[in-house]
Amino acid sequence: MQDENKDTLPEEAQIVREYLDASMKPDPDLAATYVADDVTITFTGGRVFNHPSGPTGFNAKRYNWVKKKMDRFDVARGADGVVVYSVGTLYGEWPDGTAFEGNRYVDRFEVHDGKITKMDVWNDSAERILTRMGIEA
Repeated sequence: MQDENKDTLPEEAQIVREYLDASMKPDPDLAATYVADDVTITFTGGRVFNHPSGPTGFNAKRYNWVKKKMDRFDVARGADGVVVYSVGTLYGEWPDGTAFEGNRYVDRFEVHDGKITKMDVWNDSAERILTRMGIEA
């Protein structure tokens, strides 16, 4: 389902969707209301943050602006809690003003007691930056 409506998602996926919506504004303080106090956010390149302001600051250096087209949310329930995957593409503008779209991403979230406790982020931005520099990845 493309750009899923948060009202039709399971509760944990709704939390993730609302977190991502806040992150894209960007409003890291609002995004922080969806995460646990001891959240671990592992961003592209293995960068580790403990608050949504970390990825927001990193993105401000990498892009003029960036948004997510959220194609789907996959929810897996297990003995240790709930894992939610958000899969889609990034679109936005590079620092030089060049627009981009179709940049694949996968975000993995662990949700416990209504809060995101862990987030892992992967996307193709580094490869696209290398290509823009004339270096084939």
